[in-house]
Amino acid sequence: MFCGEEHAVSAQQGLTIGRSGELEIDDNPYLHRTFLVISHENGFWWLSNTGSTLTATVADDQGLFQAWLNPGARIPLAMPRLVVWFTAGPTTYDFEIHVASPAFASVTAEAARDAFPDDTGAATVGRVSLTPDQKLLVVALCEPFLRRREAGTSQIPSSAAAAERLGWALTRFNRKLDNVCQKLADHGIRGLHGGVGKLATNRKARLVEHALSTKLVVEQDLDLLDADPPSTTVKATP
Repeated sequence: MFCGEEHAVSAQQGLTIGRSGELEIDDNPYLHRTFLVISHENGFWWLSNTGSTLTATVADDQGLFQAWLNPGARIPLAMPRLVVWFTAGPTTYDFEIHVASPAFASVTAEAARDAFPDDTGAATVGRVSLTPDQKLLVVALCEPFLRRREAGTSQIPSSAAAAERLGWALTRFNRKLDNVCQKLADHGIRGLHGGVGKLATNRKARLVEHALSTKLVVEQDLDLLDADPPSTTVKATP
């Protein structure tokens, strides 16, 4: 599913996705002619990255599973519904894959506890916790995607535009962006650093893809952007 259109995929032919693929995404010179390929092999549906530079983020619709698909890599499409995000130049795209007969099904932690009430193993560390300002920053960057009703295309706001949206100075925005990227990188999220002590040039795109795919921010969080900032009282000391 892309931009409201459904593209059926046969096991015999598969589907190519890209600038000039069978699913023609966009006439974007930053996008590979053939970037992703859906195929059926050995009883499984697969998604392969056949590009040379771009990566894709693949996640289930509940935010329970996420994979980062590098050039040359492929993953099985083993769940009923998956969402794919990728960024080419200034534009970020997303589309949905619906699998009629998936090999697996997503199970929430609550459902797993109900199914296995006697399994009281050690608790797993939860998702990354953001400060209120860090959450605001991520919501501002994801705003165009959160306001959309269907998969398609959007552009991530520039740092200057996002800072203005929040009423922050650009230096404050960049400092907090550094902090968010570092916090996520420390928790093992890939693509936010280009090397030792070096931030990746496309870190905002990777941050947005991660936040959307893991439900780190959701549509209801848009209310945070319109909320009144907390009042501050300064008491003078005689």
